[in-house]
Formats: sequence, structure tokens, C-alpha cells
Amino acid sequence: MINRDNKDASNNGDRPDHGASDAIASRLKQYYKSVEAEPIPDQLLDLLEKLDEAERSGGDNGAN
Repeated sequence: MINRDNKDASNNGDRPDHGASDAIASRLKQYYKSVEAEPIPDQLLDLLEKLDEAERSGGDNGAN
């Protein structure tokens, strides 16, 4: 049987915990900033250069 007199217990799952959300958001921002500061791997830079060269030469490479 549900005790409807105890409003705090019945609404506990309905209230968002903003403190936890703020903490998670802060940690995610911190993580993304650390990833953003990492250097771009040489393999990726080489691939981007090859793609630029293909565009400049007018190569279609099968893409439409």
C-alpha cells in the first residue's frame, strides 16, 4: 500500500538533483577541454592533406 501522506517520499524521484547535474556538467566540460588541447595525430593530418590534394586536383574518387 502506498503512503500518500508522506509527500517527500512520493516526490523524491520526480525532483531533479541539480547539484549532481551541475557536477556532471562541470566534469564533462573539463574533460572536453582536455581533449581539445591534445595535438592532432600526424596520421589524421596526413589524411586531411591527401583529401585537400584530391579536391584541388578535381578528383571525384567515386563520390557524388
